[in-house]
Amino acid sequence: MSANPLLSIEGLTASVDEKTILHNVNLNVAAGETHVLMGPNGAGKSTLGHLVMGDPVYTVNDGRIIFDGQYITGLTTDKRSRAGLFLSFQAPVEIPGVPLSSFLRASIAGRPGLEMKGKEFRRRVKELAAELNMDTAYLNRELGVGFSGGEKKKVEMLQLLLLQPKLAILDETDSGLDVDALSTVSHGMDAYRKSCDGSMLIITHNTRILEHLDVDRVHVMVKGHIVREDDASLIPWIDKNGFETFEREAAEQRAQAEAAAAGQQA
Repeated sequence: MSANPLLSIEGLTASVDEKTILHNVNLNVAAGETHVLMGPNGAGKSTLGHLVMGDPVYTVNDGRIIFDGQYITGLTTDKRSRAGLFLSFQAPVEIPGVPLSSFLRASIAGRPGLEMKGKEFRRRVKELAAELNMDTAYLNRELGVGFSGGEKKKVEMLQLLLLQPKLAILDETDSGLDVDALSTVSHGMDAYRKSCDGSMLIITHNTRILEHLDVDRVHVMVKGHIVREDDASLIPWIDKNGFETFEREAAEQRAQAEAAAAGQQA
């Protein structure tokens, strides 16, 4: 990994409604790398993704986030996006009254290197839609309204390919997808990497989406703690054994920490 990672999360502790969700999380992603954040449901994986993107629902209690050499812990979501961050959602929102094409046009407005005139923009979006095997008729429909789960995820891949961010955080992108939609999303992720050598942090608890990707590092989160980090060889191990071992190790570590704290107070 390079001496100066593209994304550096240092000692991040965060909460929501005064309940601590993340505990002293450290995670680095270098430019051009693909990282995977795995763990059981409720581990805090999505919380971490939303915190990096600046979701105001969560409070950073300690630590810092550095992206592309800039401290972004206090930046608003729109400024993080313009700096080169992208976050896909487990359940993409629906926005009645806003055509998909208008939304996409607004998303690139004012972004250096992405300015396009109307005809050029329409041609580019149609090219990307074709690459994702997406009917161009969807471009005239209201954003997300009446779309299936797979179609919504295709729209997010379309945004990803259009914006070409420096780092894409993909939160449970494989959730609820059938085999065909999963293949399309995987293709979109691969196309993104090849088009701009972008970095990815893929948040998932399912190994299917990872089968055709070159993964550099795997991080395992349990109850808001990063409990293991390794190379891609950890993926088939998790596929075979699940997260029970990590959950047991995390429980033992918490018990030891609590015992040590109690001993210091005595």
